[in-house]
Amino acid sequence: MPVTGGGDPGASDPVAQAVIAHFRPDPPARLGVAVSGGGDSAALLRILADWAPGAGVDLHAVTVDHGLRPEAADEARAVAALAARLGVAHDTLEWRDRDRTGNLQAAARQARYRLISDWARERDIAQVALGHTADDQAETVLMALARGAGVDGLAAMPVRRRFGAVTLVRPMLGLRRMALRRWLEARGADWFDDPGNADTRFDRIKARRALDVLAPLGVDAAALARVAGQMAEARAALDAATARAARDLAEVAAGEVTLARDGLAALPDEIARRLLIHALRMVGGARQAPRRAAIARLRAAITARPRMTLAGCLITASGDGVHIGREPAAVAGLRAAPGAVWDRRWRLRSPPGGAAPSAATAGVHVAALGAAGLAQCPDWRQTGLTRETLLASPALWHGDELLAAPLAGEAAARGWHAEPVLDARALAAHLTVE
Repeated sequence: MPVTGGGDPGASDPVAQAVIAHFRPDPPARLGVAVSGGGDSAALLRILADWAPGAGVDLHAVTVDHGLRPEAADEARAVAALAARLGVAHDTLEWRDRDRTGNLQAAARQARYRLISDWARERDIAQVALGHTADDQAETVLMALARGAGVDGLAAMPVRRRFGAVTLVRPMLGLRRMALRRWLEARGADWFDDPGNADTRFDRIKARRALDVLAPLGVDAAALARVAGQMAEARAALDAATARAARDLAEVAAGEVTLARDGLAALPDEIARRLLIHALRMVGGARQAPRRAAIARLRAAITARPRMTLAGCLITASGDGVHIGREPAAVAGLRAAPGAVWDRRWRLRSPPGGAAPSAATAGVHVAALGAAGLAQCPDWRQTGLTRETLLASPALWHGDELLAAPLAGEAAARGWHAEPVLDARALAAHLTVE
């Protein structure tokens, strides 16, 4: 399809208008678009390529080659050629760290989002458009029903979602797959479909076939999209209630969260579940929320035993509080350069002019204090922090030599201090269960 070169698709093109409406009235200076080469993403690329120049948007396309099919490399090259014809910069990313165990489709999806997010961040792209349609949304809702999902699962895919520092935008969730095919055919445009779209071993394809059977009952893409929209509204209300509970019951200090024990017990089950999930994810850093059964076991354990672990966190219930800290074993192998963020929770800094080792000095790094480091901090009890908190706290090392342990009191003479990255605002930022 020839590009008009700066024109805005007219009102006579409702498909294009529906897409670009998601980027008005203030379009981003730089926009990414994920393109597999299938009909949905091919249409998205063409629409955005037609609109972007006139809107002052610098458009960049990206394709992820999962390496799962021999045809994938050829398809990525075909997308690159299409992008070149449309005057759009394009990159192909490869998934190299797969292990082919577990749920391959789920792992591929997470890898795709991670690779795209990293790609966008490196190019200062704040938003990336994805080609999911109303049909994809309906299939997602149907699969959520099959596994007995709650409000969050039935809310399915949001139009906008934060993934790391990048916002993923789905501007075609209101459009049907067939409408996009007709849009492409009217312009003489080609596309190719993943042969996996006919493979009934995959749950999504089973759901696609089931929708054909259920349509006469009114269970079609439009109806399920309405369900997703209603559940999204319910999720927003639950998240607002959870945010209020966090403000009332949670304290964030030393990169950890403490919840008022009686207040947590008095919350409605769903709000308490969400609050625990948010706290665990903020401290432990897990992308996926712990399963409902695991949270139920945790809530029961809070009243029965004083210590438990979940999602990279150590949970301690005592007195009036439920303390959620980092599990020392979970950070034992984490390293970062001095001045960089370590474990998403801390940054070690040296005051300007301080007589401290250079970050470039060979062997100097930030790692957990651990038992070996804590043994070199005789006054750690005076800090008021627990032993477990300090074991999982950041320290500056030169090889095996401890240089500074700010939270354990071994920093004043060395010029280093620990700057917390997580605070009460960070907890609020986690108030969306995926």
